[in-house]
Amino acid sequence: MYMILLVINNPDHLDEVLTAWENAGVSGITVLPSTGLGRIRQKDGLRDDVPLIPGLEDFYHHESDISHTLFTLVDTKEITQKVVNATEEIIGDLDEPENGILAVLPTVEVHGLIHHGNGNTDTAG
Repeated sequence: MYMILLVINNPDHLDEVLTAWENAGVSGITVLPSTGLGRIRQKDGLRDDVPLIPGLEDFYHHESDISHTLFTLVDTKEITQKVVNATEEIIGDLDEPENGILAVLPTVEVHGLIHHGNGNTDTAG
């Protein structure tokens, strides 16, 4: 089993990437708004319009200032390659700056998933 992590810098690509991952055989994707050290430092610290302890909805008002972090678990290396290829078709070469970061990690142990026997898994619950 493999975990695929993707940070998308351009929020305009999110829906297309989600659809491409589904078409590549991914059955469940978690999406989180995120930001990195570079964006925080470019703005000389945190935005002053975000509460000290923000909720997720506080970030949605400034969609252009955030990235999206996607993660999923897949059963086969074949699916991971389909996901990587589909992602690069949409956002471009991941080795180019500002396109995003994608990592594929081998996963040793996972609990709470339903296995469908077709390379797909879903969360149990």
